[in-house]
Amino acid sequence: MPRNGITICLLLVVLGSQWALKSSAKEAVRYDPTWESLDTRPLPAWFDEGKLGIFIHWGVFSQIGYNSEWVWWYWQGTKDPAVVKYFQDNFPPDVTYADFAQKFTASFFDANQWADLIAASGAKYLALTAKHHEGFTLWPSRYSFNWNAMDVGPRRDLVGELATAVRNRTKVHYGLYHSLYEWFHPLYLRDKANNWTTQEFTKSKTLPELYELVNTYKPDVIWSDGDWEAPDTYWNSTDFLAWLYNESPVKDSVVTNDRWGANIMCHHGGYLTCTDRYNPGVLQTRKWENCLTLDTQSWGYRRNMNNADVMTINALIGNLAATVSCGGNLLLNIGPTGDGAIPAIFQERLTQLGQWMDVNNEAIYKTLPWSSQNDTFTKNVWYTSKKSADGVDVYAIMLTWSSNATVVLGVPKVTSKTVITIPGYPSALRHRVQAEGVEILLPPLQDLPAAHAWGCVLKLTHLNNKPRPQRVMQLPEHFRRHSKIRRY
Repeated sequence: MPRNGITICLLLVVLGSQWALKSSAKEAVRYDPTWESLDTRPLPAWFDEGKLGIFIHWGVFSQIGYNSEWVWWYWQGTKDPAVVKYFQDNFPPDVTYADFAQKFTASFFDANQWADLIAASGAKYLALTAKHHEGFTLWPSRYSFNWNAMDVGPRRDLVGELATAVRNRTKVHYGLYHSLYEWFHPLYLRDKANNWTTQEFTKSKTLPELYELVNTYKPDVIWSDGDWEAPDTYWNSTDFLAWLYNESPVKDSVVTNDRWGANIMCHHGGYLTCTDRYNPGVLQTRKWENCLTLDTQSWGYRRNMNNADVMTINALIGNLAATVSCGGNLLLNIGPTGDGAIPAIFQERLTQLGQWMDVNNEAIYKTLPWSSQNDTFTKNVWYTSKKSADGVDVYAIMLTWSSNATVVLGVPKVTSKTVITIPGYPSALRHRVQAEGVEILLPPLQDLPAAHAWGCVLKLTHLNNKPRPQRVMQLPEHFRRHSKIRRY
């Protein structure tokens, strides 16, 4: 063989060996079915960068439209007097919950409209209740015979239709909520009576559904719930998550929450939720999510919802700013009707949120917590930050402010190079240093994009702030070691 041929062969061998080593190293990253191992998995970057998601609570409870998504439990479980009376006053004495599934037709459900509205809100992901605690599945599950949206009611694959619309029309990550338990399933009640020493329900219902959802719809979010009565060993949670992270079709993109068994929430999982409407107000060491409802009284649709029950756009922007400033994501819930219509007031709020995000998204997407979350002088100011070519840009989100006036910020340390601007406003703002901090002259409101009325963002460059110790929630050492939130 000619010398140049030998050289080429040796080069190919070397390159092939390097590729094989890299490939082997990549394949070697596997997670054991233990929390110690699973908690070391890095959270896919898209989740932290996206910051904002939409939660959708939809099911047979939406057709009833009374009390909340827990209406069946309050009617037949705890037998809440007010709920029992509501059914006695409004329905025949022999009515059953299954009767409402027949009327749950989703006749106005338009997956394309839902997808467009969610994208217009500025959300980067969503989570649809594929199955709530009632057990009714919004997809044609092989493990929920005659209690799914294809066999009863809509006669449609609602999960599939929305997945297709979202993926064809938007860049939103599609996610699914799934309840591990079901209130009245006989196998679950039998396992409960056996003090969780048997797993008939887990093995024949819960786990098969989870595998079916992942393999069929390939969601980027698995939002687990309904876990708290039984230990994680009963649910076989770590086995499922190890499969999800190692072998599933979404192993590289999927994120999961922390609701996988009694005493697991706020300790283990992909990110922490800790409790509904969790908003600690201080920086956290692990990635977390604040899930809250536009209807402050319920996650599911209520016919008797009043305007005063719905979160204002100002409060919504305030929750978003506080959540992102402290390292969290906001998951905002809406409850469609049984017909599949999204109430007009929810559409208005999502549209308003999108208008604000259109102008101010640089203060939210891909940002990191700054060295301070709140201002020391002016109240209702939350800070975020972002790496730039010249250092770190800082965003001050002011929830209350007066136009054509001045505001004093106590935390930012300006330099001779500092430039202060407002997104959507063409000129830099005049500022000066005084004893309390930096005083900034604000422009007239009519000169700004209208969305700034709900929360005005200041962008500050070339500051001289130094990192300082953070007040954070203390978690066990192995959480802090593997799941720190990056910040500037």
